[in-house]
Amino acid sequence: MQSSKAPASMEVETSEHKSQGALPAKPKFKPLKAHEMSDGRVQFRKVSVPPHRYSPLKKAWMEIYTPIYEQMKIDVRMNLKARKVELKTRSDTPDVSNLQKCADFVHAFMLGFDVIDAIALLRLDELYVESFEIKDVKTLRGEHLSRAIGRLSGKGGKTKFAIENATKTRIVIADTKIHILGSFQNIKVARDSLCSLILGSPAGKVYSKLRQVTARLAERF
Repeated sequence: MQSSKAPASMEVETSEHKSQGALPAKPKFKPLKAHEMSDGRVQFRKVSVPPHRYSPLKKAWMEIYTPIYEQMKIDVRMNLKARKVELKTRSDTPDVSNLQKCADFVHAFMLGFDVIDAIALLRLDELYVESFEIKDVKTLRGEHLSRAIGRLSGKGGKTKFAIENATKTRIVIADTKIHILGSFQNIKVARDSLCSLILGSPAGKVYSKLRQVTARLAERF
């Protein structure tokens, strides 16, 4: 009697194993939103506004506000008391990196770049702003400093425009500070040309060197 019951219990065990061995369906999760990645915490950035950029900021406010609010989905406001542009993420912000991109865009405008040029920071990932001073290259004073600034700009800004067009960058010369907006490789070429001018090289020599470098860059790509 006992031997006849044994196979029945064995059959039950095997059927249970089969039901346990079946894997559940693979779960499908929706991608996390920016505010969910940061556990619902709102992230902030603040960009200081220099006194000489108040008027340009007021004139170009809607050109700055529209892409930040509508395209990048970031809240932006001007804090008059603190004299800073404040940015923060929203519940519908698609990517956390948008906040830093917007902060870089506003900062570039404060340095003196046009909105049309600075807005490229929102659209392209491989753009940077690099800043340096004339005294970082060579210590110049008085008329020597004035002449160096003159060499950088050229007559009617001719030299500056030539470097910008050759290297596909944008350059702002603000007193003794120089700001360059562009890709890493192009910034390096533009910076080398500007340093040569500061050290006293004539514009013609810098142009010829630029032609060689830009021709080499074009071949590479």
